[in-house]
Amino acid sequence: MTDADPDAATADAPIRWGSAAARGVLFATVAGSGLVFLDVTTVNVALPALGEDLGADVSGLQWTLNGYTLALAALILLGGALADRFGRRRMFRLGVAWFAGASLLCGLAPNVPALAAFRALQGVGAALLTPASLAILQSSFAPADRARAVGAWSGLTGIAAAVGPVVGGWLIDTLSWRWIFLVNLPVALLVHVVAARAVPETRRPAAVPGFDVAGAALAAAGLSSTTWALITVGEQGASTAVVAAGVLGAALLAGFLLVEHRSAHPMLPLRLFRSRQFTAANLVTFAVYAGISATFFLLVVQLQQVAGYSALAAGTALLPITALLLVLSPRAGALAERVGPRLPLTVGPLVMAAGLLLLRRIEAGAGYIETVLPAVTVFGLGLAGVVAPLTATVLAAVDDDHSGVASGVNNAVARSAGLLAVAVLPAVAGLSGDAYRDPTALTASFGNAMTVSAVLVGAGGALAALLVSDRLRDGDVARLRRRPSRQRHCAVDAPPVQPQLAGTPPNATAEEDQR
Repeated sequence: MTDADPDAATADAPIRWGSAAARGVLFATVAGSGLVFLDVTTVNVALPALGEDLGADVSGLQWTLNGYTLALAALILLGGALADRFGRRRMFRLGVAWFAGASLLCGLAPNVPALAAFRALQGVGAALLTPASLAILQSSFAPADRARAVGAWSGLTGIAAAVGPVVGGWLIDTLSWRWIFLVNLPVALLVHVVAARAVPETRRPAAVPGFDVAGAALAAAGLSSTTWALITVGEQGASTAVVAAGVLGAALLAGFLLVEHRSAHPMLPLRLFRSRQFTAANLVTFAVYAGISATFFLLVVQLQQVAGYSALAAGTALLPITALLLVLSPRAGALAERVGPRLPLTVGPLVMAAGLLLLRRIEAGAGYIETVLPAVTVFGLGLAGVVAPLTATVLAAVDDDHSGVASGVNNAVARSAGLLAVAVLPAVAGLSGDAYRDPTALTASFGNAMTVSAVLVGAGGALAALLVSDRLRDGDVARLRRRPSRQRHCAVDAPPVQPQLAGTPPNATAEEDQR
């Protein structure tokens, strides 16, 4: 069979773990997803360097991050649906090629507006390749080997996230910030070739009877207008144009919800929010990931501009957070199985808040061992206690047939929270213009920002204590135990996206995918 047949897949048989085919598929999906993880973590490290080179003010740095996040948050659910309908390998390769082309443009960007626009193009590519990569594993591996394949993917991409700041810092110090984008090109070319040769094509068109294009357009337009208003109000105040943009953004987002309510094939099935547990878990997600995104936006800038760290040293300083996530997340998932999700989702954010308050001590001449390491360790301990239980709670709150879209919604909620937090944080913290280049002004604003972030994640813990139940849907107290919460998680940027993002039933076999 060929790609011309839209109702079938070309895989002749499920792939077994340990085979040459399995290694090829795993390499392609890990390396492709690793591009996204590396890019997300390295751009934060590069903000001071690119800001200096391009003459960016605070709003320019915000758009450098938010251009990417905006496209990814608005389109990731649609990307999963496209993969199911037109082929996971096809969308994965398209996403990799798109991401590489956008990376080239980012590396050559002449100014901040161009860089922000090209970062948005990167987000489109990430929205295509990220859900497709895990869907490939789910649809091509034999049922008995899927958990192992997804676990390997999770662990290896976690390593990519860990080395990203280190590699990025070295490239910035040795060459230029532009190389954090240009280095994507040879990797993307290799992934594209390997995927063409090693990854079988699978699709499930019956799972995608229609596309919610109107919903995706309204979500993107509403988030764009709202984000612009939030960023601009910190620079220019509440001018008529800013207020109009904010009102327009709110109206567009309200229109998005109306379309989702009426759509026969909604991108965001609002019926999922009838589950109190699902709603509660997503409220916790919004608060916690808003605090996380706000923190990472300014933390690396503070380390470089005020504490005097090089880009490499600043990136390396954050390694304990990722290491704790990789080591402790499976244990946190196991704890949630034994005691229920409420306790870890309450305590974890409070520990994170304590770490954020410790970060306030970072100032000129701050030593790593006595100042930075204790703060990032406490923050990492709290984060490791949250990620796996939060993901498991979201999945356990819905029927198995809706686990993929539920995880996708949760991922989009986390990214939207980060988008809005990065947009509004500088104005709240008192940082505007090029004040981030003034160590005294930046230190004062950084302290305010860490306090705001601590309040946000602490609010997530309070919401969990009030709203999250240990008794899950329909009084079932054991559904968490049916979830693969012991797999590794590394989700600083957003919760893990599950393989069945676009609605493929989780128990479907590879043969069913091919029919």
